[in-house]
Amino acid sequence: MIDTISIHCMAGNGSVETCGALFADPARKASSNYGIGSDGRIALYVEEANRSWCTSNAANDYRAITIEVANNGGAPDWPVSDKAYAALLDLLTDICRRNGIKKLLWQGDKALIGQVEQQNMTVHRWFAAKACPGDYLYRRHGQIAAEVNRRLEEEEETVDIAKLIAEMTNEQAYQLLQKAELHAKTVAEPAWSQQEGHWAKATAEGVVGTAPARSAP
Repeated sequence: MIDTISIHCMAGNGSVETCGALFADPARKASSNYGIGSDGRIALYVEEANRSWCTSNAANDYRAITIEVANNGGAPDWPVSDKAYAALLDLLTDICRRNGIKKLLWQGDKALIGQVEQQNMTVHRWFAAKACPGDYLYRRHGQIAAEVNRRLEEEEETVDIAKLIAEMTNEQAYQLLQKAELHAKTVAEPAWSQQEGHWAKATAEGVVGTAPARSAP
């Protein structure tokens, strides 16, 4: 079951092809699920259904999606490009959505490893004597979680208009129509509509106008 995210740094400005070629060498005994280049391109190296060999900890790799991000600068920060950072946010949002991860949680607390209800992001430096993911990404884990969560929340709030209308009662539909007409009166007619005269013509022909009063039963 996938319930954890582990962001890594390549410790170099390798392309997704270069990183993939390194992982393809069995002698390295290393891999990640995804790689992101400084140009923002994303590569899949290990299917999400399979574990990677990325965080020096089998238990973490079995449950985590691991992502290597190229660096456009060196130690100690190991920064990443704006394109790589944007791609990382897009990828994380997609991973969470597809795997049912409702929210990314980050407290920066090694003691919470495996307690995904409190923290579901891990870093390589917690499992080995490494600087990974570099200070640049490490310091931004809270920011990354917040932005991904904002996107996930927006998706949940998206209204299915067709479904909403289909489930309306006649009374609710009539009330919505009245509110829509009142709102329309506060909105200026667009210039293109004025030029083509569609609204004026429809009004003159009685196609649009005040809704009829509801008849008493």
